Amino acid sequence: MFVLELTYTAPLEAVDAVHEAHVAWLGEHYAAGVFLASGRKNPRDGGVILAVAGGRPQIEQIAAGDPFVLAGVCAYRITEFVATKTAPALDQYRETLG
Repeated sequence: MFVLELTYTAPLEAVDAVHEAHVAWLGEHYAAGVFLASGRKNPRDGGVILAVAGGRPQIEQIAAGDPFVLAGVCAYRITEFVATKTAPALDQYRETLG
């Protein structure tokens, strides 16, 4: 599982100009079953995405295609972790240490 932390690198006006494309991009990855949750950070200086993927290269490729990245308005920090405990609704994503 991955935590994708977005940090805005441009003024909010520039972020807002690309927001609609970013939301459409999010929708594509929710539909593909990759994204589990997402939202703005508070204060509004970026966002967070919880994701599952086949591996780090795949998630890095997905992040590189974010319209925010393509427009140069955010940077990503990607953290991979082993989800050994989950809420019942996320049982299918539970992992074991190996």
